[in-house]
Amino acid sequence: MEREPRRVPSTLGGLVYLVVVGVSAVGMLLVAFGPWRRGVSLIGFALLAAAAMRAVLSEHEAGMLRVRRYRWIDVGMLAGVGVALVVLSSVIPDQPG
Repeated sequence: MEREPRRVPSTLGGLVYLVVVGVSAVGMLLVAFGPWRRGVSLIGFALLAAAAMRAVLSEHEAGMLRVRRYRWIDVGMLAGVGVALVVLSSVIPDQPG
């Protein structure tokens, strides 16, 4: 008897990962076709949410958020890039034209 392939993520971290990818895709569309600052900020906040979830989820439940062996390296890198994107999107001055 064949088993049906799984259609949902097997862990909460996998679900969070898919949400972060979806929010980042929306952010990229905003960068391309709309207010780019909001798009970059949206991507940054999605990465900060991923960092928070990686910090609180167990190793088994982290799923696709678990990239490296040590949790705090993942958290630090996700949070660092997230903070950098949010800060940069708010401090870059408007360009004429």
